[in-house]
Amino acid sequence: MPRLLTAHAIHKSFDGVRALRGASLDLGGGEVHALVGENGAGKSTLIRILTGALQSDDGRVELEGELLAGHSPARAKALGIAAIYQQPALWPELTVAENIALPLEPPRAWRRVDWKGRRRLAAELLGRVGAEIAPEAPASGLSMPQQQLVEIARALGAHARVLIMDEPTASLSEREAQNLFRVIAQLRRDGRAILYITHRLDELPSLADRVTVLRDGETVATRPMPDVNRQELIRLMVGRELGAVAPKHRALPGDTVLALRDLGCRDAGVGGVTLELRGGEILGLAGLVGAGRTGLARILFGLEPADSGMLRIRGTKVHIRSPRDAMDLGLAYLPEDRRRHGVIAEMPVSANLTLAALRSLARFGFLDARRERELAARFVQQLEIKAPSLAAPVATLSGGNQQKVALGRWLATRPSVLILDEPTQGIDVGAKTEIHALIAQLAAEGVAVLMISSELPEILALSDRIAVMRGGRIVGILDRSEASQSAILELALHG
Repeated sequence: MPRLLTAHAIHKSFDGVRALRGASLDLGGGEVHALVGENGAGKSTLIRILTGALQSDDGRVELEGELLAGHSPARAKALGIAAIYQQPALWPELTVAENIALPLEPPRAWRRVDWKGRRRLAAELLGRVGAEIAPEAPASGLSMPQQQLVEIARALGAHARVLIMDEPTASLSEREAQNLFRVIAQLRRDGRAILYITHRLDELPSLADRVTVLRDGETVATRPMPDVNRQELIRLMVGRELGAVAPKHRALPGDTVLALRDLGCRDAGVGGVTLELRGGEILGLAGLVGAGRTGLARILFGLEPADSGMLRIRGTKVHIRSPRDAMDLGLAYLPEDRRRHGVIAEMPVSANLTLAALRSLARFGFLDARRERELAARFVQQLEIKAPSLAAPVATLSGGNQQKVALGRWLATRPSVLILDEPTQGIDVGAKTEIHALIAQLAAEGVAVLMISSELPEILALSDRIAVMRGGRIVGILDRSEASQSAILELALHG
């Protein structure tokens, strides 16, 4: 099988955190090559390097033996390398035909648009992927599988030789997934090389020719698909020790603080969630990308209010329609993306720490600057935040200290329920240890903690119980004594 695309010994770090440690991969024409690994294994970083969106720190990428130096998205496109991501990148205001045509047409200052030609090309390409979509249809009205088919059609129009598909079936029904597999089989027969990233291991035996496993940024195995089974893949994916995460002491759970019954929100992709969270307990929430974990957190904090089911706080039925409702009820939420939603980088440390507690710091409608400084100074000391001063912009702090600031903001509200979404994502080992100790301390003080994490060692070490989500629902709850990485992955993959 001729090798089209090769990545050899790729290294990449972000702010001192090693995302890839010598990862290697080769992809042949007429091959479906699966790439699997846990969340955080380095899959997304590797495909961004292959498509030129990132530059590696070391290693090389070759196309048909030619080194791709100074690789970029524009060059990748010109060379026939296309990526189709889990969230398709279509322009919602444009029609399907326009979305397909614009990246394919050479830019010209003065050019008459051939509208009939655009529609004819779109219809031809859509027909090749089996998509029954009108070229004139607005992209904003397409379903997720329809958007993915438009992306594939666009890649075919660009004469892509290498297609990278990132979790393409994450939001598809079984019928829609089977249609996608039919399209992939045709692409393989046409000699295209397909890199297929997925957490759904059951798809692979009938789909993939080979499989590569990434773990902690390293390639740990590349095998012919017939030579490996699901159990072996899981062992390769999770085959590491728990590392430096200090186990939390077993909690003596208090009263039920938060109770959900059949809770759901269609927009968040979550439905039928029944769960209880007790004071002093850390309840880990595990699952794969797209399982609905962040969606559930957003429902609880009122960012996407529930449209079904029931929610009780300390036995009282409540309706949380906004973050203000959630805060008034004693809930706090540390979101996954600290740079976009956790901190305001340009504002000083003091303002970031007190932002959620401004009402308690105001007198007669005016902010009491002295009380604000005192509160901020207390949390800087308590959380051991390393900052030049309270006036320093948060952007000047390390990732771990930014995360402490984001956490301190919500602790200033004295929550009874703390929702943490990937609380140690992108921070170094030392900062992780400090955050872990802080979470355990908060639970010991009676705070009910719902912790979302993609790092299974972290979930296993800190959680009293572990709820596993798949497809927007809770598919199992494991007591700490019966939980293991394999048990969690088994539920996450198969329910």
